[in-house]
Amino acid sequence: MTVRELSGGEKRRHMPLLLLGDESREMIERYLDRGRMFALYAGGEAAAECVVTDEGGGVLEIKNLAVAPEFRRRGYGRALVEFVAREFAGGFRTLTAGTGESPMTVPFYEKCGFSYSHRVKDFFTDNYPGPIVEGGVTLRDMVYFKLELKGAEKEAKG
Repeated sequence: MTVRELSGGEKRRHMPLLLLGDESREMIERYLDRGRMFALYAGGEAAAECVVTDEGGGVLEIKNLAVAPEFRRRGYGRALVEFVAREFAGGFRTLTAGTGESPMTVPFYEKCGFSYSHRVKDFFTDNYPGPIVEGGVTLRDMVYFKLELKGAEKEAKG
């Protein structure tokens, strides 16, 4: 298992995987170029990807995180979150992730050490053309979770 940063056209070649994390190509286009994208490879195949953006004020946001169906439940999503947390700990205080109230994603972020931060009412209904249903739940609000990054405290004190 290796993680590699992707750039330029490489990012768009992974659009099928990106669309697993965000169903709207239009929404992906809003953050893809300003974000940094990392892919986790297993056996030479892209098993998972993560796009993060600098939101200012020491906040890094996971905009897209997806694991290919055939690679799920093997710890690859968690490995990418841990990679990003380590990679950016010196330059950012907080890692955030916004998601719908899905029974699949909320427990994932909680198991990764994230805690509830806030919500954006009606985000999915206001920004997507049709309903998004995940794990039997129609997504409505964007729920944000946060993880304080280790190492950022040392830099702030030092």
